[in-house]
Formats: sequence, C-alpha cells, structure tokens
Amino acid sequence: MPHMQDMGVYPPNFNRYISLVEDEELNSILKKQPAESSAFFNSIPQDKWLYKYAENKWTIKEVLQHITDTERIFSFRALVFARKDPNTFPSFNENEYAKNSNANDRNPADLIEEFLAVRKSTQLLFESFSDEQLNAIGKASSYEMSVKAVGYMIAGHFTHHLKILKERYFTD
Repeated sequence: MPHMQDMGVYPPNFNRYISLVEDEELNSILKKQPAESSAFFNSIPQDKWLYKYAENKWTIKEVLQHITDTERIFSFRALVFARKDPNTFPSFNENEYAKNSNANDRNPADLIEEFLAVRKSTQLLFESFSDEQLNAIGKASSYEMSVKAVGYMIAGHFTHHLKILKERYFTD
C-alpha cells in the first residue's frame, strides 16, 4: 500500500486530502468512488439539493459542481505535468467558480452524470500514465506537485467533501 512518503512532491496544505486516501492504490480508489458517490447523490431528495447548512456555505448542488470543477482542473494539471510542460499553471478561486457555476439552476441528475463522466475521464488518464509520468513534477501557482500526488489529491478531495456532506448537510 502507498504511504505519504510515496506520494512524491506536494504542498503541505494538500495533506488534509491525501491523508484520507493514502492507504489505497490510486487507480483502485478512482474506480471505487463513483459507485459510492452515485448511490449517495441519487438518494438525496429533490427538495434537499438547494439546502445550505449555514449562511455563506454552498448548496449540495454547488458542492457537487465544486468537486467536478476541481477534478477537471487537477486532471488537467496531471496531464500537463506528465507531459513535462514547463509552464506554471495558475491557481483558481473555488468561491468564484461556485458563484459562477449555475449549479443551482441545474438538474441534480445532470450534475451527477457530469461528475461520473469527468471521473471516468480521470480514471482513464491516470491508468494511461507510466511510473515515470506518475513521478513527473509540475508547477501550479507557487507550488510543485507530482502527478501521483495530484491523483491522490483528487481522490482525497472527493472523500473530504462527501464526508462534509454526510456530516453537515444530513444531520436530522
């Protein structure tokens, strides 16, 4: 099983995500998560999707869109890092993305379908990487990160938000 020291290079603030999935094989967890997410998201009643547990927090729709947007961005980073692109890629403001996502105007089934499509793409991308590519390092914003660490960050970010949804949005 992999452990933190096997993840390669990543900034310390990503440890909160990576530590949630560090004991699992990357391709295995990327394949496993869609089934658990699909069951969970499909069980949410229609009238709950716009619920926020506190002022200035995201709705369930916005959380799911955030997970999808983040996975897209980080998969792109993994691709360019694996292909040894020398450019530094910009950070993104998750709150601006959420505010401008139109998630609350979308059908929950479409949001679920989009996440599953993005995850399938992520799975295929990471399955295509050689060991050398998984260990490649690229730069985004002010930090360096290995492709493998990006993959674990994607999986851990999903786990983190699913846990928040279960603990804070479904307390009754």
